[in-house]
Amino acid sequence: MKKDVTFKVKGKFANKYKSGYPLISKEAILNLNEVTKEGTIIRLVDEKNRFIAKGYFGKQNKGYGWVLSRNENEQIDQKFFVNKLRDAISYREPFFNSLDTNAFRIVNGEGDGLGGLTIEYFDGYYLINWYSKGIYNFREYIINALKELTEFKAIYQKKRFDVSGNYIEEDDFVAGERGTFPLIVKENGINFAVYLNESAMVGVFLDQRDVRKRIRDAYAKGKNVLNTFSYTGAFSVFAAVGGAVKTTSVDLANRSLSKTVEQFSLNGIDSDSQDIIVEDVFHYFKYAVKKQLVYDMVILDPPSFARSKRTIFSAEKDYKDLLKEAISITKDDGIIVASTNSSSFNMKKFKTFIDQAFRESNRKYQLVEEFSLPKDFKIIKEFPEGNYLKVVFIKNLP
Repeated sequence: MKKDVTFKVKGKFANKYKSGYPLISKEAILNLNEVTKEGTIIRLVDEKNRFIAKGYFGKQNKGYGWVLSRNENEQIDQKFFVNKLRDAISYREPFFNSLDTNAFRIVNGEGDGLGGLTIEYFDGYYLINWYSKGIYNFREYIINALKELTEFKAIYQKKRFDVSGNYIEEDDFVAGERGTFPLIVKENGINFAVYLNESAMVGVFLDQRDVRKRIRDAYAKGKNVLNTFSYTGAFSVFAAVGGAVKTTSVDLANRSLSKTVEQFSLNGIDSDSQDIIVEDVFHYFKYAVKKQLVYDMVILDPPSFARSKRTIFSAEKDYKDLLKEAISITKDDGIIVASTNSSSFNMKKFKTFIDQAFRESNRKYQLVEEFSLPKDFKIIKEFPEGNYLKVVFIKNLP
């Protein structure tokens, strides 16, 4: 039995935690230096020693742990995790019953009361992402709960707290029978190749599901589409299936070429009829302006932070300028799909970046529609930072 450690919450933060805020932050705790071992169970109390919540100690980004329970008598044991996973899986029941989508998230961290942990489902295969050594300390409970509650082909894992980025197949495989990769999964009827045994990123970001579907169903037909920071070309595939005249996918990573070719071929699309370019997106914008290339639709979905040999990009600081580059090569009445997964600012702030970019470009615009996380990426109102995805469809007015 692990010994609990008590964290005393500063007065001005107490009500925040009593109201349901789940992330244990450095500035909120008076005696943070009393614990060093990740995975230690911690009790949060106010300055009068009144119980607030219990959770675990685990360093993740700016946090030092997550609240797991607000019941003082609840044990953080096997039963606890079985109950949490059962509730999470039940919430996703409509996804399990879908005929055209078999890749989705079944545990979304703090949205399901399990901060620091995500679990994704890929047609019978489960992928656990551990975001801190703290939550990884409970791996036996969580893996056993998953085994008890599901019929699985295999379970894989990613230790996302491993800053070295060194992933090996033996480390990724947990239980079941090793898969043969790529694993072919479906999203709204479109095929994707997924690799659970290669690296932290498996081949598709599931949080953009609704956006991809919307592009295919309502925007792509007859359009010339530029997909920047294209990764494995998922947006391009949906645009092509939706009737785009042509797609151009641009990404700096060498692997993006073969991965994008693979995704096109899985959906019966001749990749030779599309442009797939391995290049720094910022260089490509300059090339497009020089060659007077313009597009009916430009998709901007950069990482929150990116570094190349010549460029350092931070969404919080640089998204406005990136958007100005996109505006310069978007046709009149064309659409820019502006997307960011940065949790450091909200949708209101994101819209100010959009407004500034168009004003500085001497262009008018119309906000057509917007998206945030899909339903399987469950969030809680007490933790707005968890609703990180912000996508806005913008019309570039003449």
